[in-house]
Amino acid sequence: MRIMHREDQEQREHDVLSPDASFSDESEGRDRSAEPDILRNDYQRDRDKILHTKSFRRLSHKTQVFLAAEGDHFRTRLTHTLEVAQIARTIARALGLNEDLTEAISLGHDLGHTPFGHTGEEALARCLARHKGIDPASPEAAALYRHNEQSLRVVERIENGGRGLNLTAEVRDGILCHTGEARAETLEGRIVATADRIAYVNHDIDDAIRAGVLDEDDLPASTHALLGPDHSSRIQTLVLDMVETSAAADDIRMSEPVWNAMMELRAFLFERVYTAPVVMEEVHKATRLVESLFSYYVGHVGEVPQEYRAISDGDDARAVSDYIAGMTDRFAKSQFQNLFVPHSLHF
Repeated sequence: MRIMHREDQEQREHDVLSPDASFSDESEGRDRSAEPDILRNDYQRDRDKILHTKSFRRLSHKTQVFLAAEGDHFRTRLTHTLEVAQIARTIARALGLNEDLTEAISLGHDLGHTPFGHTGEEALARCLARHKGIDPASPEAAALYRHNEQSLRVVERIENGGRGLNLTAEVRDGILCHTGEARAETLEGRIVATADRIAYVNHDIDDAIRAGVLDEDDLPASTHALLGPDHSSRIQTLVLDMVETSAAADDIRMSEPVWNAMMELRAFLFERVYTAPVVMEEVHKATRLVESLFSYYVGHVGEVPQEYRAISDGDDARAVSDYIAGMTDRFAKSQFQNLFVPHSLHF
């Protein structure tokens, strides 16, 4: 049995992958020099660094959509991340692109997500706006906290005792550009950005049906006709369309009809799920919780763990937002109870 050392694996990439792939031995490199690994190429090494972070482990207790879901089968931020990685790797493999880079970006793309999903993200942005004297409803306020930028901060600054993970430029670019207007420089990063949408649109529908908020028959007939009648069919259609369209275009994209159908489902989710009364009831609670924690810790910065204060460059709001963003749902609730809910006294 022959050992495949790093150099062998790097050569295999050149032998097997498309010329359009990102090759690990042609990476732009890391901010700080590091000795190469004996067995793993640079993208495999980045994947493993992300996998072993505290931030990655905490994703298992961060909400996806249903903030107070009862039962073990609703998605968390961790299961969402794994679904993104599975979809993205399938697409990358079919196009002859680099699965290792694709997987590393996928695993790191949501490390900066707050507790309570996008609700926590929006609440934290408004808190920062008020602290800085900015209208919380303004576009400028929304830019004060974005989870993709926080994900990059996690891997560049917060993890590893403030030293960051020293990841390759391609992984960091893919993490930053998985959402928003910017497109990733690599094809692999662009795959993750679309795989993220494929994953959450479909699993949010699945969770909404499980929660009794939707029935499959409630979905628009037009999307059923184009994408398929159920969860599995939709994902298969979206992935296959993306592979075929990308191969023909020499770029990462979907055909216009299929993309529009996915966007129609996304709009449907905003109308029927993300703003449903059962969801909004918990959204209001989570918003108040995040706002209360932010206000308290800004006024008591000394109670923020030293590891966050040490990397804040004297910006108390930065230290507080880093701390709160890293909390799991249950830890945030526990802190809220400890700070604001009366406890029984035993004399």
